[in-house]
Amino acid sequence: MEMNRKEFLQTLGITGAAVAVNGICAVDLFAQDTNKDAKPDLVVVRNGEPDAMFQKAITALGGIGKFVKKGQKVVVKPNIGWDKPPEIPANTNPKLIGELVKQIVAAGAKDVVVFDTACDNPRNCYKHSGIEEAVAAAGGRMVFTDKKDRAYRKFYREVKLPQGKILKSAEIHEEILDSDVWFNVPVLKVHGGAKLTCAMKNLMGIVWNPGQFHRDGLQQCIADICTLPKKPVLNIIDAYRILKANGPQGRTVADGVLTKLQILSTDMVAADTYALEISKNETQLTLQAVGHISAGEELKLGTTEIRNKDKVNIIRISI
Repeated sequence: MEMNRKEFLQTLGITGAAVAVNGICAVDLFAQDTNKDAKPDLVVVRNGEPDAMFQKAITALGGIGKFVKKGQKVVVKPNIGWDKPPEIPANTNPKLIGELVKQIVAAGAKDVVVFDTACDNPRNCYKHSGIEEAVAAAGGRMVFTDKKDRAYRKFYREVKLPQGKILKSAEIHEEILDSDVWFNVPVLKVHGGAKLTCAMKNLMGIVWNPGQFHRDGLQQCIADICTLPKKPVLNIIDAYRILKANGPQGRTVADGVLTKLQILSTDMVAADTYALEISKNETQLTLQAVGHISAGEELKLGTTEIRNKDKVNIIRISI
């Protein structure tokens, strides 16, 4: 355990004490970076409820108005793939989604759409995750799509991916393509195939045929889909509870661990790298095991060098 702690601190380039968060060795999130006057590339918040942590984090990034303009159509893409309650963190926490939608509406967006391509029955996923109720209360609307029903394919359009190494095109949901801006809001969890599902992996939920990824090379295809020209304006990683076992859907509450963390960045590679590091004591995963993160860096989608303050300026906040 001590070696893991030392490796964790060295990886993040932090000196001083670390704190244990429900068994997860975490960086000293109480401290702020000395370069806090510079523009943050990544914001980490801990020790609050999902809505309160988002309020702090988005303020540190300059406010929701930095990402949303009056009159825009905005899409929010969480994880809502599984028919599970919030206590089993297979889906993004509904309090976070509700607060995000609320702020987008307050910023003057003309339409706020929330959707995912579910693995279980989509209507059950939307309802039992708590996300449907939270979105309605905040003034947004849900869009259903069901990959088991071919009638829904008409809502997807082919997009070329010239930067992709394996995936050269993909059928993308029209809500993403027709939006002015969109937010990528995954939950942090383990995954049997991808090993880790986070910001990069969440883009599989905007594709009609994610099964192609598994067939052709999952890790590289995840990186390839992230070359989509219409990228999210912000990646918001829900690590309030993380799924540490039996991912991606989980079986019982014991498969999750309460960590009360949230990570925001425009750089999905850096965000996923940070998420991997804060969860490695529970997941036992390494950067080498989660190949799509390094593959994304090779495609120049972001950086894994989160220890380098010249590349990633990290602001840390504790509530």
